[in-house]
Amino acid sequence: MNHFQRLVRFAAVLWMAFGGPVLLGSGLAVAQAVYPNKPLRLVVTFPTGGAPDILARLFSEKAQLGQSVVVDNKPGAGGNIGADFVAKSAGDGYTLVMGTVGTHSINGALYEKMPYDMQKHFTPIALVASAPNLLVVNNDLPVKSVAELVSYMKANPNKLSFGSPGIGTSVHVSGELFKSLTGTSMTHAPYKGRQFAIPDLVGGSIQLMFDNMPSALPMAKDGKIRALAVTTAKRSSAAPDIPTVAETVPGFEATTWFALFAPANTPKPIIDRLNAEVQRVYRLPDVQERMQKLGLEAVLSTPEELARYQQTEIVKWAKVVKESGAKAE
Repeated sequence: MNHFQRLVRFAAVLWMAFGGPVLLGSGLAVAQAVYPNKPLRLVVTFPTGGAPDILARLFSEKAQLGQSVVVDNKPGAGGNIGADFVAKSAGDGYTLVMGTVGTHSINGALYEKMPYDMQKHFTPIALVASAPNLLVVNNDLPVKSVAELVSYMKANPNKLSFGSPGIGTSVHVSGELFKSLTGTSMTHAPYKGRQFAIPDLVGGSIQLMFDNMPSALPMAKDGKIRALAVTTAKRSSAAPDIPTVAETVPGFEATTWFALFAPANTPKPIIDRLNAEVQRVYRLPDVQERMQKLGLEAVLSTPEELARYQQTEIVKWAKVVKESGAKAE
């Protein structure tokens, strides 16, 4: 039996063993056939407690892939550190990232030197959820509406500071958009995570934030901070009594979103398997109920739909960043 005949025979054996075609010269098909055969790492690019962390832990808790999904928080640089870690990981389906509007749409326009390409270095899996940001202020700030805030800022230029969990986050860019549309000025105070910013907001070291609703709404309901408005075009079903910023500032809209990405060149069968599990998990009634209470809306997609949506968001936020003059320090 010559070499070619041995290869043909080997391919036939693999075909029967795995129920389908196998690419000769590669263990890829074998690996896909038994995926996953070890725990998955799901990187969150911000500290614990925020919306991306909540969504990642819901997936970790509910996923039924035959292997555990371990959440790994890698915060810093507006999410770039964690996203870059995944961008440089193997495209084998074992390292994923809960991407955000910041890490996968905004940061490319804000940072002069990005450690990764927001599109080329990733394979889209699924859009997971969207949420408004919530404009919240320190309880001692003498304003109870967006109109009063704008008047106060115009009378006291650069007196106020707004916090964010990092440069390039939707929380940061919402503030820049607000300044641009209202003709006001305030100082941006970036933190390494919202859990570091919130105590300063409550204590008065910073006076306002455009925080993710899942993080801010419970604190506003507890009376620790005051909610003025949501940043989406329409009011949120989670808090229908809270007006939109756009009701006072026409044209203002900033929606934050979260999506699952794998490194570039991850095989399509693995992407399809992960997409199917994302669809199942975030449609579970108890998961939907918890998300709704936090102001998160499940907006599940195909990988192709996520790719198209990401492209439109990159164009949109590049325009906002350019017009606001915001840049990463």
